[in-house]
Amino acid sequence: MIEFSVDGHVATITINRPEARNAVNGEVAQGIEDAIDRIEDDDTLWVGILTGAGPAFSAGADLKAVSSGDAGALNTKRGGFGGLVLRDRTKPLIAAVDGPALAGGTELVLACDLVVSSRTARFGVPEVKRSLVAAAGGLFRLPQVLPRNVATELILTGDPISAERAYHFGMVNELCEPGEALATAHQLAERIAVNAPLAVRASLRVMRAAEGLDDREAMRISNQAIGALASTNDFREGPLAFIEKRAPKWTGS
Repeated sequence: MIEFSVDGHVATITINRPEARNAVNGEVAQGIEDAIDRIEDDDTLWVGILTGAGPAFSAGADLKAVSSGDAGALNTKRGGFGGLVLRDRTKPLIAAVDGPALAGGTELVLACDLVVSSRTARFGVPEVKRSLVAAAGGLFRLPQVLPRNVATELILTGDPISAERAYHFGMVNELCEPGEALATAHQLAERIAVNAPLAVRASLRVMRAAEGLDDREAMRISNQAIGALASTNDFREGPLAFIEKRAPKWTGS
C-alpha cells in the first residue's frame, strides 16, 4: 500500500490505495512511518515527497477501519495519525497533491513542510458534517497556513477550499496543471537538494523551534545552529567552492 522510490537525493513515498481513495488504514500508517524512517536513516536522502496514486491524494481516515473498531491502528506510536502528523523529522517533506486531500488527507498535507498542488486538488476538514472533530492537527495547523477567518470558515462549515484559493493565501507553494503535481514537486525537491543538506536541516530546525519565541531567544537558537555547522566539512566546502568558482560538492558531513 506504500511505495518507496529514490531518484538521486530525493525519495518519494506514494500511498497506493486508489480503490479506497488512498484512505489511511493501519497498513498505510505503518508504511508511511517506515518510509520516513528510511529517509531519516539514509544519509544520501536529503528531501522527501509524499503523494497519492490515482485520482485523490487521500480521503483521510478509512471509515471502514474506524467503524470496525480498528481506529487505533490508524495512529503509530511515534507519528500519530498516518504515521506522520506528530512525527519528529529533520529532512524536508513536500506534499504533491493531485486531486482531493480531505479530512485526514488535509492533515497529512499540513504535516509536510511544503505543498505542490494541481488545480484539481481540494483541501478541507469536513469532520463536523459527521459529528466528528479534525483531531490530527487540522484545527490548529490550518490557522497557521491560512488567514484566521478563512481557516475558521473551513473548520466550522466543513466545506473545502480550492487549490487556487489555497495558493492565493499561501497554503500551497506551487500550483500546476492536473497530472503534474509529482513532477513539479520533484523540481522543487531538486531546488532544495542542490543546497548543503546539513544547512537545510539546521535552517528547518531553527525555523520550527523559533516559532513564537522573542527575537533574542530565536537569535540564540540561530547562533547555536551556525556554531554546530562550523565544524563540518560542508561548512568549509561552501566558501571554497565560491572562491574556486565551481559548484560545491556536498557530502552531508
